[in-house]
Amino acid sequence: MKRLLVVFHTQTGHTARMAQAVYRGASRSDVRVCLLRCFEAGADDLRQCDGVIFGTPENFGYMSGGLKDFFDRTYYVVEGEMEGKPYALFVSAGNDGRGAIHHVERIAQGYTLRKVHEPIVCRGELSNHDLKVCEEFGETIAAGIDLGIF
Repeated sequence: MKRLLVVFHTQTGHTARMAQAVYRGASRSDVRVCLLRCFEAGADDLRQCDGVIFGTPENFGYMSGGLKDFFDRTYYVVEGEMEGKPYALFVSAGNDGRGAIHHVERIAQGYTLRKVHEPIVCRGELSNHDLKVCEEFGETIAAGIDLGIF
């Protein structure tokens, strides 16, 4: 069975609610979905997954410190092992999310991960519509991995 890792960081409830919605949607597929906070995840989780979804709030135009810590702890450990592995990103933003997206995408290029979906950005308070979009996003990524599209 293929595995999808959803790794996220949050200090507030917004990103956690988005992560739960992504997880719910991804769980509708025939892949094993692992939902971990950044400080719980490590290099072995990256090695063992067939795809990864990152989640972060936008903090001062940047990704969260927790996601940056995850990247710092895993980058050199898995260097050369992630080439072409599919990834996607969701961002909880008070602004427009562009800074967080830019920096995560730069780091993902260093891992040689392959972006398979445009980032999902939810601005301000989360609506039911936002959570539905997150569920569909998770389901889409998981189905693509399961079917070998990604």
